[in-house]
Amino acid sequence: MTPCIHVYIIAEAGVNHNGSVDLAKALIEAAADAGADAVKFQSFRAEKVVCKFAPKANYQIKTGHPKESQFDMLKRFELGIDSHHQLAEKCQGCGVDFLSTPFDLESLELLAKALNLPRIKLSSGDITNAPLLLQAARLAKPVLLSTGMSTLGDVEAALGVLAHGYIWPTETPSAEKFRSAYVSQDGQEALKRNVTLLHCTSEYPAPFDDINLRAIETLARTFGLPVGYSDHTVGISVSIAAVACGATVVEKHFTVDRSLPGPDQAASLNPTELKILIQSIREVEKALGSARKSPSAIEMNNRVVVRRSLVAACKIKRGERFTSSNLTVKRPGTGISPINYWDWIGQVAQRNYVRDEVILR
Repeated sequence: MTPCIHVYIIAEAGVNHNGSVDLAKALIEAAADAGADAVKFQSFRAEKVVCKFAPKANYQIKTGHPKESQFDMLKRFELGIDSHHQLAEKCQGCGVDFLSTPFDLESLELLAKALNLPRIKLSSGDITNAPLLLQAARLAKPVLLSTGMSTLGDVEAALGVLAHGYIWPTETPSAEKFRSAYVSQDGQEALKRNVTLLHCTSEYPAPFDDINLRAIETLARTFGLPVGYSDHTVGISVSIAAVACGATVVEKHFTVDRSLPGPDQAASLNPTELKILIQSIREVEKALGSARKSPSAIEMNNRVVVRRSLVAACKIKRGERFTSSNLTVKRPGTGISPINYWDWIGQVAQRNYVRDEVILR
């Protein structure tokens, strides 16, 4: 039996806690109960991320206060340092990894140093944020890098920044050094050890005809790195399909109640749906198996039952020749394979046969 892969499933709580630590803890409990590997939040200081009068995205306007700025919205969703520690402890107690996406250097330091997270998830919006990318790599943390809104060139440029940070952490960076780090053997090896790309469509919810799951294979083939999928579609089908397309990580938004206020609630799974998704992914993991086409052990038991053999269509006497009239094919498959039917036409029977008797060599 081929060992099955293990897809790393991230239950994306994001900002669905609405600034409440108690609600965030309830999200952790729901994700753990559903069988997720990790629960992910978002870490930021609004003043470090967005200008005070920056507009909101259309989906944020539809699900929130129309006149509220993006800054004011994010301010409501901030989690303090103590809250981060509480949530990390809650995750540990529930047996799931605590993850969070940093949106500024201060939050990155909190996650990587104070909380010592096993990996850092960087958002699609920060794929061009070279200072954040560089510092994440300098901290020697594995990175999950979302690639929404990106071309292959954007991804390559970001990987150059990460490669520089991993292999030359103390050197002064530059665009030329990023390119040199990316093409170097040391840089490529560092990326393979540390980076997983996540295919993503940055719309909430994302339309099915804009998902392009085949890009998972394109990213894997182009960069030689593991590739996962960050899912913003409604429902669970696309996440399951992503695993069949080779995704090694799946990230999916969830909530305890879709009727709660907040920009991501409506496009999130509820706890029951999350559990079904995770169970389905685990089933697909097993089903993927090996790329080799050959009968499995369990099939061998059925093969002799459902395949056919050369069989006497009627009584055949010794010395009589086999013809299309006295030779047929029937189950079971314990005798001569019908693939040899025409080779036996015209041969002489070496013994007597009764009707339905399997022909012997």
